Amino acid sequence: MRSFKEGELVEVIDDNITGVIITISNDLIKIRTQDGFDMDFSASELMHREGLNPIRVSNAEVATAKADKEQPGKPKIRRVSIKERNAPKMEVDLHIHQLVPHSKGMNNYDILNIQLETAKRQLEFAMQKRIQKVVFIHGVGAGVLKEELNYLFKRYENVKYYDADYQKYGLGATEVFIYQNP
Repeated sequence: MRSFKEGELVEVIDDNITGVIITISNDLIKIRTQDGFDMDFSASELMHREGLNPIRVSNAEVATAKADKEQPGKPKIRRVSIKERNAPKMEVDLHIHQLVPHSKGMNNYDILNIQLETAKRQLEFAMQKRIQKVVFIHGVGAGVLKEELNYLFKRYENVKYYDADYQKYGLGATEVFIYQNP
């Protein structure tokens, strides 16, 4: 176990957080970050900040590492950070009163076309902006819009879709996961 002292400058191992130790209680160490926040960590999550030497790497070493990484037969794996994994989903409400100022005088065909065009436009926007999860709120109703959305999503190869979180949306929403190119 590492030994730490109050007033010592430390850094969190798996995050970009540095701070000064305020209190030590058993294995729980409270630090005050540079931004003034108090945070608790175990001793195993911290390392001494003072005395760290910057790592020096030559251009030749960088080029060699890049060449090793970009070998043609080697699959490229992109690690998804916790922040990206838990990123909020984009929500698109397809209820007609959310899309147009007034729907008076519109027939069901017109309403459905507006909803589908909006869904298609928002899905392509999410692909362009590399947003991985989109929730389309379509409501329950007779299920016509939901079926048309399923037909729309089937046309995309890099899309997987399924019912959205029941606790949050009930049966009236579909979540789309967009596979991004590395």
